[in-house]
Amino acid sequence: MRFTLNDHVRSVREPPIGEVRGWAATRPPEAPELIDLCQAVPDYSPPEELLAYLQQVVRDPLTCRYTPDEGLPEVREAVCARYRRRYRARVDGDHICLTVGASQAFWLSMLVLCHAGDEVILQAPCYFDHPMALGALGVRAVYAPFTEKEQGVPNPAVIERLITPRTRAIVLVTPSNPTGVAIPHGRLSELYFLAQRHRIALVLDETYGDFVEGMPHDLFTLADWHRTLVQVQSFGKTYALTGYRAGLLAAAPEFIRQALKIQDTMAVCQPRITQQALKYGLEHLDAWVEENRLKMSLRNSLFAAEFVKPGNRFRLVAGGGFFAWVKHPFSGRSSRQAAQRLVQEAGIMTLPGEAFGPGLEEYLRLALGNIRESAIAEVVRRFRNVS
Repeated sequence: MRFTLNDHVRSVREPPIGEVRGWAATRPPEAPELIDLCQAVPDYSPPEELLAYLQQVVRDPLTCRYTPDEGLPEVREAVCARYRRRYRARVDGDHICLTVGASQAFWLSMLVLCHAGDEVILQAPCYFDHPMALGALGVRAVYAPFTEKEQGVPNPAVIERLITPRTRAIVLVTPSNPTGVAIPHGRLSELYFLAQRHRIALVLDETYGDFVEGMPHDLFTLADWHRTLVQVQSFGKTYALTGYRAGLLAAAPEFIRQALKIQDTMAVCQPRITQQALKYGLEHLDAWVEENRLKMSLRNSLFAAEFVKPGNRFRLVAGGGFFAWVKHPFSGRSSRQAAQRLVQEAGIMTLPGEAFGPGLEEYLRLALGNIRESAIAEVVRRFRNVS
């Protein structure tokens, strides 16, 4: 090329899922059949009633048209109604912007909050897209270190020591991607008031929040939650609509007003058919969502029980919902080398720990959404048989 590229973007690492899939493509023909524990997607489809509804919606000429940038009023009200049921939230439509997945919601939040050269605190292990986005924006990611004893649950005292005059936000994922561990209510409240004292944002990514039993937290019950809290949400896993990119940004009305300036130049609006699918799910599928939460909880428990049986040199460190976070046994090898060895030798695709932050070369993320209960014994057998 005879033109220059953005150095911030050039410095961002390649997406790890694509790298792992590239390793799988080079395996010899006699290699064992692949088991995909790489990308976190549900193995089940949306319910038939939702699919039947969408078949009707797609024939409506209005489905082909734009909506308001923030989303249709009736869809945002359906979001608010479910938040009142699930969080007892003090929320209305002015707090909501529908987005093209949680990833776009995160970009909007960071563009509203940060200048290049600012800092954002991430709890390691963190979702790999977050430091990638920050790097592309020229924002410095500051990592709170992972400790096995705490299973990656953030420590407010540690977080506070990382705050500087350049800090604009604390970003947390709960339940965690990659560990699956949810931050306890009391700890989240501590972190909320910590952010409030320092006049910075607490950004919560709750992509897997619907796989937590009961109310995920009580921050939305606070009268002034929006003065400190910014929520990034996805309903892709909730309703098995990952390809529809059903995301959401919840924040103060003024924050949303600023975000809509970027929304208009980036995506204009969440696709109308996605909004229609989301509205149907929000209004009709609470029981179906709860059934799938129980299914994923059982799957994780069955996997953990099998994985910790004697004879497995891989060690389960943390887990919950869609994920298991394990320590590999290959002393002196990086997590990329360990993950590549699993692909080649055992036909198991995992993500290397180093994709989730510094100092995590000993770990691997296993995504359990892709596998049925009947496949768990075979998966663990392959881990045990790795030389």
